[in-house]
Amino acid sequence: MTAMTATSNRTTASTGGTPALVVVAHGSRDPRALSTVRALLDRTGALRPALPVHLGHIELNEPLLPDTLTALGDGEAVLVPLLLTRGHHVRRDIPDLAAASPARTRVAAPLGPHPLLVDALHARLTEAGWPAHPGPDHAVVLASAGSRAPASRTDTSRTAALLAARLGVPVVPAYASAATPTVPEAVRALTARGYRRVAVASCFTAPGRFATQCAAQAPWITSAPLGTHPSMAHLLLHRYDRALGADGEENAPEGARGRFDMRLRRGARPATTEPALARQPHQADE
Repeated sequence: MTAMTATSNRTTASTGGTPALVVVAHGSRDPRALSTVRALLDRTGALRPALPVHLGHIELNEPLLPDTLTALGDGEAVLVPLLLTRGHHVRRDIPDLAAASPARTRVAAPLGPHPLLVDALHARLTEAGWPAHPGPDHAVVLASAGSRAPASRTDTSRTAALLAARLGVPVVPAYASAATPTVPEAVRALTARGYRRVAVASCFTAPGRFATQCAAQAPWITSAPLGTHPSMAHLLLHRYDRALGADGEENAPEGARGRFDMRLRRGARPATTEPALARQPHQADE
């Protein structure tokens, strides 16, 4: 069977061979988000031309994830969340949608925390004017969407720690919603400690309401969303490869694990491993 699913500006086929990569984006009312995600898929596909790359949204934009999975029929696919932490969408929504589809799926971990994510954060800060040699009065607020899930806040804190080690300055996580501190609160706390040059690092995959909100709250420079930075494309492929490695479970979010075992008991065969062509990260997964 050959299923066709529109992705970015091209159409790719999912055959019975290589498991498809399905990038799962949240969706946004900001039109820049969809164009950014499509451009990132183009960049990812260019890194591995033989890999079928598809797009599915959780909400707000088409194609929606259930439609993308339905178009794949009973083919194999790896769902890689274009999300940065283990929030509710990663732990529940995506595994539930995958389990309800006819496709034989594995769900990869979100993109963070990981050194490749830090590569992109660092590069975007540098583009915004972050100095090569920051002084003792420099600090960073890592702005992210926020979640009530403790695992999500843990992931953001670990990304902040990795970025702090890279930059050599304090990095404080902050949130646009559902968690504290907010960006203004984090900025005030750093200012009270004597940091006069506080940058905001946008830990968002694409432009949108939260990214715009956090940028407006920056007292100095703010970086652009991660978007189509090359490290993001490499990280999508890395998560895809990790999900296919071993038994496919070491990289899966908690909500996906029982569903994977159930599919095997129903007779679905595990996906075969695609040779890893993505750039190998310079540090093991966090």
